[in-house]
Amino acid sequence: MRILLLGEYSNVHATLAKGLRQLGHDVTVASNGDFWKDYPRDIDLNRREGRLGGVRLMLRMRRELPKMRDYDIVQFINPMFLELKAERIEAVYEQLRRNGNKRFVLGAYGMDYYWVNTCCEEKPLRYSDFNIGSELRTNADALRERKDWLGTAKQRLNERMAREADAIVAGLYEYYVCYHPVFPGKTSFIPFGIELGETPEITTSAKLRLFIGINKTRSEYKGTDIMLRAAKDVEARYPDRVELKIAESVPFDEYKEMMKGSDAILDQLYSYTPSMNPLQAMSQGLICVGGGEPENYEILGETELKPIVNVEPEYESVVSALEWLVMHPERIAEMRRQSVEYVRKHHEMMKVAGEYEKLYEELLK
Repeated sequence: MRILLLGEYSNVHATLAKGLRQLGHDVTVASNGDFWKDYPRDIDLNRREGRLGGVRLMLRMRRELPKMRDYDIVQFINPMFLELKAERIEAVYEQLRRNGNKRFVLGAYGMDYYWVNTCCEEKPLRYSDFNIGSELRTNADALRERKDWLGTAKQRLNERMAREADAIVAGLYEYYVCYHPVFPGKTSFIPFGIELGETPEITTSAKLRLFIGINKTRSEYKGTDIMLRAAKDVEARYPDRVELKIAESVPFDEYKEMMKGSDAILDQLYSYTPSMNPLQAMSQGLICVGGGEPENYEILGETELKPIVNVEPEYESVVSALEWLVMHPERIAEMRRQSVEYVRKHHEMMKVAGEYEKLYEELLK
């Protein structure tokens, strides 16, 4: 198959492309590398800074669009798969549909209209980026995303692309809950894929070695502000037993290097499930302190491996979880081994690529 993957979130498409190529498919990734994370791509669609950045990107797309034709599958990471206004993206989308491409797949992998609207209106999740119980979150990021996606051109583009898509793929339980009720006939759940290296050597030390990655522009929204404060306070309470390492807005390769030697990662306070960054950490033998709700294991069909230290979206819950790890050093090595096994069982790159291959083949029948 000839497959075009447009856009990038946290290495999702770059990893998928690698797996699909190993299965024998011709795959092109066109993206901006997910900004400063700088993930690999075949066609660079990064928007340069400055007033003319959008113009330059549109000119680049005009050069590339004639080549983006006759693909068996075109998959979008998100309705906003380019750093352009929704109206301009829609024009690109229309051209792709006219270019003789056969089937279109929309990724439900992150921020979009259905995620925002469902969490704000139906509230099927006990907590999310937008609600805690029946109450809406009022932090600046949540308010901005609501303003961006509800009643706007972004909403209209998302609705059109979802309506016209041949398939919608959700990468996490949360996104599946938002799309499946609206599009039950074409929404699938396929876990995110992680490229596994050699089985990491699990070592322990006198200290609990914590790792947290900070994106300053999204810290409050993702809850890393609360997690960081909790981790610093636990480190201060147990200076001889806890060591904290912080990575702030660094490229992916540097991020992976920095997390080496850690025992646990703190990530995604408002999530039910581990996303790409904690999954990458788990594959290297780190324990995830974050989203490990029962629904996460249920959608995977997992009844035995439960290595994630689940936390509620509040400071006290994070402190309690970290103190439990401090007080149970005898559990660390086994939990780290289970983390690796969990990723190998559910998220291994070739397994996931095979699930996408099966979906694509069904669409082309």
